[in-house]
Amino acid sequence: MNLPRLPASQVQVVLSDCDAHDAGLMFDVLCQCFSSDRCVGEEPHEVNRDRPTVWAGTFDLLDDPEHPTGHPHEPHPVPLSGPVTADVQGSPLAVRHLREALEESFTVEEVGAIAGDQEVQVQLRLEGARSPRVAGS
Repeated sequence: MNLPRLPASQVQVVLSDCDAHDAGLMFDVLCQCFSSDRCVGEEPHEVNRDRPTVWAGTFDLLDDPEHPTGHPHEPHPVPLSGPVTADVQGSPLAVRHLREALEESFTVEEVGAIAGDQEVQVQLRLEGARSPRVAGS
């Protein structure tokens, strides 16, 4: 199967192994950083809890993935109810910048990667980031 190649500035994100609320939190963080086909606050819907559900979004790091402008936002830890699996696909540079944006709000671990000629697909495991400890607490 040949899938169409994404423009160099776009990254496809597919979330799984999580509930709709956590998927919404993930997309909200990304929508605060990059243009998307999703909207901030758009609540993903889970049709059937007895079957696996995946959520997808496309994020545009604008015309120059080497110098993404994104939307300014204040990074902060975001709590999740459990780990989330994110399959991320796009140009290596755009995927790296998207991952860096995720690392500002979540604990991110790479579980696998497939590199192609022009694109890379990376599977990430994300967990809610812990707030930094304050001295004396």
